[in-house]
Amino acid sequence: MKRVVITGIGIYSTIGTNLNQVKDSLFHGRSGIGIDPFRNELGFMSPLTGIIETPDIKSVLHRKLRKGMAEQGEYAYMATLEAMKTAGLDIDYFEKNEVGILYGNDSSAIPVIDAYNKIIEKKDTSLVGAGSIFQSMNSTVTMNLSVILKLKGVNFTVSGACASGSHAIGLAHMFISQGMQEMIVCGGAQEINAFSMGSFDGIGAFSQRIDAPQKAVRPFDRDRDGLVPSGGAATLIVESLESAQRRGAKILAEVVGYGFSSNGDHLSVPNVSGPQISLERALKQANLMARDIDYVNAHATSTPVGDGNEAQALFNVFGGKTPVSSTKSMTGHEMWMGGASEIIYSILMMHNDFIAPNINFNNPDEHSEKINIIPETRNAKLDTILSNSFGFGGTNSSLIIKKFK
Repeated sequence: MKRVVITGIGIYSTIGTNLNQVKDSLFHGRSGIGIDPFRNELGFMSPLTGIIETPDIKSVLHRKLRKGMAEQGEYAYMATLEAMKTAGLDIDYFEKNEVGILYGNDSSAIPVIDAYNKIIEKKDTSLVGAGSIFQSMNSTVTMNLSVILKLKGVNFTVSGACASGSHAIGLAHMFISQGMQEMIVCGGAQEINAFSMGSFDGIGAFSQRIDAPQKAVRPFDRDRDGLVPSGGAATLIVESLESAQRRGAKILAEVVGYGFSSNGDHLSVPNVSGPQISLERALKQANLMARDIDYVNAHATSTPVGDGNEAQALFNVFGGKTPVSSTKSMTGHEMWMGGASEIIYSILMMHNDFIAPNINFNNPDEHSEKINIIPETRNAKLDTILSNSFGFGGTNSSLIIKKFK
């Protein structure tokens, strides 16, 4: 089995549109949550959302290559440019070597709505436009990036609900460790537009703490009342150790464990046993004990049931000593992107010797009081980190990364 390392990272997030901004936000516990007035106009129960800057994609990409890109594809392209830079890679390298792409994405709402509206209004499908099909498919990100970057290796989208980005990294680890690929561009992307969130709002999934947006996301807190949707994109360059050493690349971290499971009992309500199996499988693959984990970046989205069940699973595996926080307290729930971005957030903590805070954690509940929630930034040497990602349908993913030695 080959060792698998991370040599490039890039981020386009509600808490910063580059690595330096994001690191600063994480350290200072800065929230990216705000109000979207358009959601009020649409009759949303909650207008809360992550606020993200629209990328200036026109300045970095020709129109011909932009026409097939949906909103989340633009975020992914910007994140990938930064990941390539940190990895010391360019398109010339991709053209001359077999490099794959595995990216998490599970929706593309606006292109479908736009096409529908045009067909209804004009009664002429030819007016929809050639780019629509490529924007509307779930595979829009991998489809576009593989062409733009001249990638010739494995190429597909991972559609695993809110664990999509995490599963993409886990699958990249599997492909590379088994010698099937040397390098893979992987990550996760999430559209942030209102229309993509209407059905979530309709089932009452979102926080109603509208009077204080930056205090709305309260993972593990007794008074949490729902998640806040968010988005953006996160890209990692994952490759074999031999490939990285051959290139003389700086190694940021090593992927040592990937655990997964399915709850198998409810579409939207999580349980304790599924996440626990995912955690234990990641530890087993990494050949580590629970005491070897220095920090857990929890999935905790600020939902009453989900956070409580994750806290129980964490306690069952780690007991009450391992430091835990949820970066979603600052970013909101980045959904398809979150499993990838939270590995990047964890790498930033690892390389800058701190644990990002679980902001808005004031009162523990019966489950979270048993685990070691970190409510304020803490200086810490982090060697080994575990990150959880869970999603609708009961899909679970746990990743373990280590400092390279």
